[in-house]
Amino acid sequence: MYLEPFKLKELPFRLSPDPQFLYLSKQHARAKAYMESTLWFTDGFVVITGEIGSGKTTLIESFLKEVPADVVVAQINQTQVSAIDFLQAVLLQFGFSPFKMRKAELISTINNFLVEQYAAGRKVLLIVDEAQNLTMRVLEEIRLLSGVETTKDKVLRIILAGQPELNDKLDAPELAQLMQRVRLRFHLQTLAEAETKSYIQHRLDVAGAGDREIFAPDTYTEVYRYCGGVPRLINTLCDTAMMAAYTADRGAVTRADIISAVRELQWVEYSARPRPPTTTPPQQPQQPPPQPPQSEPETALAAAASGAEPGTTVARLLVATEGRTVQEIPLRIGRVIIGRTPDNDVQIDSRFISRHHCQVITTAHSCHIEDLNSTNGIYVKAARVRRHHLNDGDVVLVGKHELIYVDERAARGRGAFADPASGGVSFSDTAPGRHTPAGAPAAAAGADRKRAERPPSADRTAVTERTAPADEPAPLK
Repeated sequence: MYLEPFKLKELPFRLSPDPQFLYLSKQHARAKAYMESTLWFTDGFVVITGEIGSGKTTLIESFLKEVPADVVVAQINQTQVSAIDFLQAVLLQFGFSPFKMRKAELISTINNFLVEQYAAGRKVLLIVDEAQNLTMRVLEEIRLLSGVETTKDKVLRIILAGQPELNDKLDAPELAQLMQRVRLRFHLQTLAEAETKSYIQHRLDVAGAGDREIFAPDTYTEVYRYCGGVPRLINTLCDTAMMAAYTADRGAVTRADIISAVRELQWVEYSARPRPPTTTPPQQPQQPPPQPPQSEPETALAAAASGAEPGTTVARLLVATEGRTVQEIPLRIGRVIIGRTPDNDVQIDSRFISRHHCQVITTAHSCHIEDLNSTNGIYVKAARVRRHHLNDGDVVLVGKHELIYVDERAARGRGAFADPASGGVSFSDTAPGRHTPAGAPAAAAGADRKRAERPPSADRTAVTERTAPADEPAPLK
């Protein structure tokens, strides 16, 4: 094969859903966050749809790799089954031998198992892939299972993933009761042209390409023309093109190799492909994924912000490096994705930052930062974390940059802003990178204390507040 000539460790464009190759576009990151929300709520019920090859199964496999040990998972992939077959498949995943059970016994066994797991402090999650093949009777059984509950909570979390036809079934009048229990629905669109390029480069990086340019710059437009941003089609075309380059004894894939692969596959342009009409559920682009229930202190702290308008700045994130604050990011209710490439909401152009490194999700009551499977991770108090609830003054290390969180809701709740009449200066009056004058919010001072408490590291320079020189770097774009 072409591994040795291209100096790769493994095949970059295999069709199998390998979680380590997952490319988290903004849409995929949101869909994964929705999946994770099923673990935060006892009534978690999420529906994810997308075209064939859009990455649904890879998302599920990536999500399952990160599921905590206290979660019992039943994953169903064969969905052209009867209601009894489906119930048997669920019990088989739970470790039972159900093939001689009648339907009533199947249902009773599942119900008892769910209640027992709840009593033992474990969560139970049912994941059904290719759910568009489920019959109405099976979907009705899922509705009944979703209703199993104790006196306090429901005991089964559910994720349904499938092609767009699943939406048609779920919107049928006879499934109205099932849809009332669905907490979130999301449809994965195809990748944009810029995302297609990033997707290809990401998979090559994971396979060991490093900074080497294996695909010529003019190949990406051709790939998008024939693949339309569908990940599975991209994998097929790129793998075939790499074989074409290998057989032609070329060290890089050229546009001619892409065209040769298209002819070999007998493809037409993606826009000319016949596609069945699909229905897409209403999207909620402004609605961030739901957050885990907050503790009482956090809820009390955020009470002052509970009436915040969607466009109101509720917090700020300072980006600092080499002792200077180089950017100030206003945080409003919603999501901010941070990474190295221009398609992020906030770009940090550093080789220590992954293409899509992390995301900050802000609600009216809380804010948290989450790693997006980056190479170098995110650190709080010298410990690598996957998700961290941000408190006023927290400092998060990403690569060689520091993100300093200033919660304006907390500052207002404490009355931390000085009275202008007394000569105090509010946070908004303090320019990035400059010394914080007396009377500035306690949040900024808290950030100083947290930075001072952190152990020194050879990989970073602690942020210090000082008067900015004339040649201070411009804010990142």
